Amino acid sequence: MEKIDRPKIKIPLILTDYALEILGALVVIGFWAYTLLHYHQLPDIIPTHFGAEGKPDGYGAKWTIISLPIVGTILYVGLTIICRFPHLFNYMTTITAANALKQYTIVTRMLRMLKVMVLLVFFLLDYQTIRLALHQPDLFGKWFLLLVVSMVFVPLFYFLIQSSKNA
Repeated sequence: MEKIDRPKIKIPLILTDYALEILGALVVIGFWAYTLLHYHQLPDIIPTHFGAEGKPDGYGAKWTIISLPIVGTILYVGLTIICRFPHLFNYMTTITAANALKQYTIVTRMLRMLKVMVLLVFFLLDYQTIRLALHQPDLFGKWFLLLVVSMVFVPLFYFLIQSSKNA
């Protein structure tokens, strides 16, 4: 394995970075609160998988609803830790002392945004599962998959374009 020799610099955070971190933490807290608040109301069998049309096509025990905030929390913690080591990431361009700050800033901001979006995706899945398990109307229907994919890939492509422009 080749040793990566890139500058290790501290990236100054701006209001956007702080806002994304706070928003991510609030989503995790809200995610757990919503799940635990509704857990006792759930029937013993709940939807556990949704098809492309947004309709449930798999069912399981109600305790499986707890796996969503657990995975979301693990992703939150993992992405928060990973953001501290931008010099170890893969980049589309060679990292030099001249472009390191800009590239590191773009990629860490991208990860912060993706962290929030992935948490929101998991929260929406949790929300949808609980609503359907409680026989409440489906708010998303066939648009659920498009919404989920858009929430992850739109920010990803935006930041990848920013990174390539600032090479």
